[in-house]
Amino acid sequence: MTTTIQPDPSVIGGVPTAPLAFLPDPVAVFDTRAGRFAYLADHGGNLAPYLRFLADLTALQARLARDLPAVAPVPADRVRIARESRLPPIDRAALAADEGMHATLDRFLAEAAALTMPEPARLALSAVTAAGLADRHWLLDNILSDRIPDDSAAPHLFVGAAVQVRLARLAATLDGTQLVKIRTGTCPACGGRPATSSVMGGAAGIESTRYAACGCCATRWNEVRVVCLCCGSNAAISYRSAETDKATVKAEVCGDCNSWVKILYQVQNASLDPVADDVSSLGLDMLMKDTPFRRGGFNPFIAGY
Repeated sequence: MTTTIQPDPSVIGGVPTAPLAFLPDPVAVFDTRAGRFAYLADHGGNLAPYLRFLADLTALQARLARDLPAVAPVPADRVRIARESRLPPIDRAALAADEGMHATLDRFLAEAAALTMPEPARLALSAVTAAGLADRHWLLDNILSDRIPDDSAAPHLFVGAAVQVRLARLAATLDGTQLVKIRTGTCPACGGRPATSSVMGGAAGIESTRYAACGCCATRWNEVRVVCLCCGSNAAISYRSAETDKATVKAEVCGDCNSWVKILYQVQNASLDPVADDVSSLGLDMLMKDTPFRRGGFNPFIAGY
C-alpha cells in the first residue's frame, strides 16, 4: 500500500534551543547499531541473512572503535579556521591518503575475513584486501565523496564500513559547541550527506525536533522539519510510505529537485537506528524506484538499490 501525506505547516521550524549537533560515541553507536541489526534480522524475512551479516560487521566496527589506538584530535587551528569560514573541521579530502585511515582499513579487512558472509561478499572482501594503493585510493575517494558506482557496491561496503569507524572516531574528538551550521543537508563535522533524518523523542528540548544523521561520521545535526535535505526547499515536500500514514519510516520527497531522503520517527519508536532501519526498510527504496525521484540519502550498506 502506498500513501502520500502532505506536510503539516505547523511543524516547520523546530525547537530554537535544540543543540546544533550531537557528536558520536563511536563504541556506543556501533554497539547499538549491531544490536538493532540483530533484532531486525530476527524479524527481517527475506532480508534476514543480509541484516545478520551487517549485525556482525557492525559489531566488528564497535570492537575496532574500542581497540584501535586513539586518534589524534583535529588540530585546534583547523577547527578555528573551519568555524570562521563555515566549513566542516574534518578534512575529508585528505583522508584517502591518511595513514590512520589506511591502518583502520587494513585492520578492518583483516578481521572481517573471520565473519560469516555470502560468497559474493567474500569475493569482494578478497578483492579489496588484494587491491593496490591506487585502487584503494579510488574506493576511499568514492566513499569520502558520498558516491558509490552501482557496479561495485560490494567492495565499497567494506571500505565504507572502515571509513565510518575512522570518521566517527575523528568526530568524537571535536567540541560540538564549536561546530557551525554549514548548509542544509551537510554534516557540520565532516561535510558528509545524511543517511536519514529522525524526528526525535524523549529528551527535553529536542522532542519532535529533526536531526539528520551523517552516513559516515555518525554526527547528528539539527535540521528544520519539512525542508528538503538535498536542495533546502520547502515548497513542494510530501511524504510517501510503503505501509500506512502511521509508518515510522517514510520517504520525504521534494518536488523541486526530484530527490528523497528517508525520515524516521523515533518519537514513535525510540529503537530506530538511522543506518540499520534505512537498510531494513528496503521495500520503500523498491517503491521509490518506480517513481521519477532519486535517492538522496547516503548509506554504503544500501548502495546499488
